[in-house]
Amino acid sequence: LHQTSVIRGTYLGLEYMRKGNGGDGGVIINMSSLAGLMPAAFQPVYCATKHGVIGFTRSIALAASMDNYGVRLNTICPGFVNTPILQSIDKEENMGQYYSYKDEIKNMMQFYGVMDPSIIAEGLITIIEDDTLNGEVMKITASQGIHFQQYDQTPFTSSER
Repeated sequence: LHQTSVIRGTYLGLEYMRKGNGGDGGVIINMSSLAGLMPAAFQPVYCATKHGVIGFTRSIALAASMDNYGVRLNTICPGFVNTPILQSIDKEENMGQYYSYKDEIKNMMQFYGVMDPSIIAEGLITIIEDDTLNGEVMKITASQGIHFQQYDQTPFTSSER
C-alpha cells in the first residue's frame, strides 16, 4: 500500500507540475528511510517498501530529466526521529512477532542517535532550494547530519537519446 501511494501520488504530481502539460515545474520529495538503504531483520516488509521508494524515485527522476518535465524528484531517508512511534518498541502488542528484536532496535537507535523532527525540515528546505538536486537520496542521521548516499555512475543516463 505504501509504495502504491507513493507511485500514484508521484505520477499525479508530475501530471500537474510538468512543463509540457502547462505546469510550472517544481520538486517532488518522497519519504523513505535508512531502512531503504540496508537490510532490517525485524522489519522485512517495511524495509522492502522503503527500498522500492528509493528505486522508483531515482528512476522517475531520470525519466523526468530526459523528457524535460522541469520537475526534480528526490528521496529523503531519515534515521530515528523523536516521534511517538519510537515509544511503541517496548510494547509487545505494537511489535508483534518482532518484539524479540527490541534490544537490537534499541542498539541501532543508540548507534544512529535519535533526531528532532526539525532536522528533517532542514533537509526538505535544502532539496527545495538546491536546483541541482535530482534523483538524489538524502540521508539524515543524528550522528552524521544531512548527507547524501553515493552511487556509482549508471550507464545510459545521458539526456541524449
